[in-house]
Amino acid sequence: MAAAVCGLLALLLGLPFAGGTAPGTVDRAAAAAVAHLSPGVVGALVLPTEPYVVIALGVLAVVLCLRAGQRREAALALAIPVLAILLTGWLLKPLYDRWKNYTLVYPSGHTVSLVAVLTVLVLVTRKAVVVVLSALALLAATAGLVGMGYHYLTDVVGGTLFAVSVVLFSWPAPRRVPVPSGG
Repeated sequence: MAAAVCGLLALLLGLPFAGGTAPGTVDRAAAAAVAHLSPGVVGALVLPTEPYVVIALGVLAVVLCLRAGQRREAALALAIPVLAILLTGWLLKPLYDRWKNYTLVYPSGHTVSLVAVLTVLVLVTRKAVVVVLSALALLAATAGLVGMGYHYLTDVVGGTLFAVSVVLFSWPAPRRVPVPSGG
């Protein structure tokens, strides 16, 4: 259910901006909120979306799955983020046709790659600390992406919703451990 809701929201959020280049009211407010940050700070905030960080987090998810003896999940931990990234770049960005700085921006591919891997890590670990660290990384990345002028806030929100949707649709349901019978 959550996967469907996130997917639907991602698809609907982009509709008002399809084929356009102008920011919405929320986009302008977000840009104004981070405009006071120095270029060095903004550059540091965008680091979670760098490929070497995303790849390292993805490798961590695969290793955790393999250590737990979950080969299928290890393969999915690698394949699902790639699927989300490909769908974003090859399907959604051309479909929505939203431009900024001569680049298609909705939904944010930076965000899709980061959030897909973070969502996999949350599902693999099921630890509150991973949820909190993932949320902090996403908040930092959002400020960085908006502050650097790479994306509008709505691009980041759309990317987040889409990535969560793809991962939740694709991830297997947790396996139930059989309880030994008493008789």
